[in-house]
Amino acid sequence: MRAARWVIAAMGAAVIALAAMSLPAEDLVNGLRGNTPLKEEPQAPKIWPVENKDVKRGRAYTSQPPTIPHSIEKYEITRNVNMCMYCHARVRNNEFGAPMVSATHYMDRDGQILGDVTPRRYFCTQCHVPQSEVTPPVANTFLDVDEIIARQRAAAAGSDDKEKKK
Repeated sequence: MRAARWVIAAMGAAVIALAAMSLPAEDLVNGLRGNTPLKEEPQAPKIWPVENKDVKRGRAYTSQPPTIPHSIEKYEITRNVNMCMYCHARVRNNEFGAPMVSATHYMDRDGQILGDVTPRRYFCTQCHVPQSEVTPPVANTFLDVDEIIARQRAAAAGSDDKEKKK
């Protein structure tokens, strides 16, 4: 039984290797590495400036953490200091005009409301990220649920029109 599994695994690896050899050379290097051979380290990409627009962006899915609409370059977030909470805490958000962090940030894993931000939500950049205006290195084909539903409805309406014409 083990020998059969080994033979099947070896055959699968051989098929994959043959498929890779049959690809044109340009397809093998057309990834995030660009034309850099695998044995070489590619040049580090340019670090783009973070946008500083202070705009509230829409979200692509339910419960998506909001993006950070400003630079956080010199913000300290350590176990003793959280510069984000200086403006976004419930006691200061009106003073700075910053949105207050949601109530879930004050909730422990058992659903109990705490007086301060829960340790599991303390390090903001685990979920929230600043934005830069860059060209993505790989094309994005993401469709949000509203767009999928709209396409399905349009396709259904088109097929209904064809049925009526018959």
